[in-house]
Amino acid sequence: MRHANVTIGQTQVVSTPLGLGTNAVGGHNLFPNLNDATGKQVVKTALDHGITMLDTAYAYGKGRSEELIGEVIADFDRHQIVLASKAAHFFAADGSQSMENDPKFLTAAVDESLKRLKTDYLDIFYIHFPDDHTPKYEAVGALQRLKEAGKIRAIGISNFSLDQVKEANQDGYVDIVEDQYSLLHRDNEQQLMPYLHEHQISFVPYFPLASGLLTGKYKADSTFDDIRSTNPNFQGARYQAIIKDVDKLAPIAENHHATIAQIVLAWYIQNPLISVVIPGAKQPQQVVDNVVAMELELSDSEYQEIDHAFDDLK
Repeated sequence: MRHANVTIGQTQVVSTPLGLGTNAVGGHNLFPNLNDATGKQVVKTALDHGITMLDTAYAYGKGRSEELIGEVIADFDRHQIVLASKAAHFFAADGSQSMENDPKFLTAAVDESLKRLKTDYLDIFYIHFPDDHTPKYEAVGALQRLKEAGKIRAIGISNFSLDQVKEANQDGYVDIVEDQYSLLHRDNEQQLMPYLHEHQISFVPYFPLASGLLTGKYKADSTFDDIRSTNPNFQGARYQAIIKDVDKLAPIAENHHATIAQIVLAWYIQNPLISVVIPGAKQPQQVVDNVVAMELELSDSEYQEIDHAFDDLK
């Protein structure tokens, strides 16, 4: 049985409960050795297998991810796709980077995003990061005007603190929030996610598989020489504890003839505080594997077992 589609906030935007995060599609500034043809195939595979939400951003390759997605979706029915993009990064002539939420900046960013994606509307547009000088309700007000003009269908914000979310939503315009959350990073359960649930604002977690840690593919003696080498989760006693906790999930995975990654994604899909989960993928086969999670139904006891498997890390 496939899990039901979800409605974003109080909008008319409807998505599958599993989407595709595309920072490895054209995100040459984030990952080494990416192949654009493979990235396009990842997107095509997602759409071919019934995933409807594609989550991208200007920051993924400074627009390259959007360009590649635009090329792929030209061959599909646009109205069957939920396109989400984000902007806030401003790159100065000297190469320095800052965040910008000014209404003029956001309005221009949406127009530029539409050009790269070769479409006339975005289903969701997020302010990718807050800046330190624009009143958040003014930034969201600019998006509300774009929504009224038909350029975007849902208003999102990402990486905002709870206080910033409340300020941004003072007129009730925010439809969806994206922030870090996983079985290893559950701080947002305490205040942010209950606030969103109460105000009928959708929540999308990023890094749901914790950079691969929650897939079961790493072992106690695995080593890392990329960006993960500076991540506390991949070091010392904490890394060893995480690996042991992930191993606890193997019997549940075996019970469903599934992988650990698939049952972890199924846990997010069944979590009432989560709307859409958007794991990334570098290879088409990863997408095919992830789609299985939409068909899995965890029992209450299995859900609770996964829920508590990492309690020792708190």
